[in-house]
Amino acid sequence: MFAYILRRILLMIPTLFGIMLITFTVTQFVPGGPVERMIADLEGASGAGEVSASTTIYQGSQGLDAERIAQIKAMYGFDKPPVTRFLSMMKNYLVFDFGQSYYHHQSVVNLVISKLPVSMSLGLWTFIIVYSTCIPLGIKKAVRDGSRFDVVSSTIILVGYAIPGFVLAIVFIVLFGGGSFWNIFPLRGLVSDNWAELSLMSKILDYLWHMVLPITASTVGSLAVMTMLTKNSFLEEIRKQYVLTARAKGLSENQVLYHHVFRNAIIPIITGFPGSFITAFFTGSLLIETIFSLDGMGLLAYESILNRDYPVVLGTLYFFTILGLISRLLSDLSYVLVDPRITFDGRE
Repeated sequence: MFAYILRRILLMIPTLFGIMLITFTVTQFVPGGPVERMIADLEGASGAGEVSASTTIYQGSQGLDAERIAQIKAMYGFDKPPVTRFLSMMKNYLVFDFGQSYYHHQSVVNLVISKLPVSMSLGLWTFIIVYSTCIPLGIKKAVRDGSRFDVVSSTIILVGYAIPGFVLAIVFIVLFGGGSFWNIFPLRGLVSDNWAELSLMSKILDYLWHMVLPITASTVGSLAVMTMLTKNSFLEEIRKQYVLTARAKGLSENQVLYHHVFRNAIIPIITGFPGSFITAFFTGSLLIETIFSLDGMGLLAYESILNRDYPVVLGTLYFFTILGLISRLLSDLSYVLVDPRITFDGRE
């Protein structure tokens, strides 16, 4: 087991390096980088005359001189060869020094930390609701396969799956956000403006009140996949020979289901648990965040790409790639934890 884990960790290094190298190379050919944007802003600052601070920056239609352009490139580090910049970037990334954001003018680490509460609120609640709802629902659907309950519940969750989350969010706003119908839930932010003045219980209720609509909109679409996965996994196990043998021995249906079927059927569901749990903390939904005015990781990622904010794009990619690789390793290890029949000893 230890040798397998060590090999997987060693394989993460070239994988991470390759992903960062490809992304860095692509950014070198994308037009409209930070240097070009600043030059365009300076050249567009005035249609005529002279614009200056302490030194001359722009003079009429002559544009920027070569010296000023060189200074701008040096300010962003683009005066160095791409190979040198990439190696320097990776050296800093080893100690999680992601630099400063070009667009927000603050540390990338502090910027990400400031956006995490929104993404964690959406992701973690969605994760908890999906797993706590879909597993018991899927089990019940498997036990009552073909019944009216199974057909009706499948229809409802598939309809919910077919409706995009952002469409559902707009419907919620129209119905419950004070539009044409009821003014029940707030439409922006995680908390109210007077949140600091509220008591502890009032703060909790205020936070939950704000999160009802965005969490519901982001959760509905995920229910179908996990529910049907659970149902099909349990249904496959229920039809196996050992279940008939257990029933023939006089075991009750609950004993058969939870003592024999459950530990085998839950394997494909539990093995995705580590990755889903880690992802829930750091991912964001651009459309949901935009519709409900939530400033989270989804909106940050979109703005960073749009504004060519390379430190944020590459820094967050580095961090999330590490998390993704670790979650894949944890998912593989979870197979051994939930099913003793699986072992990595044969690979060593």
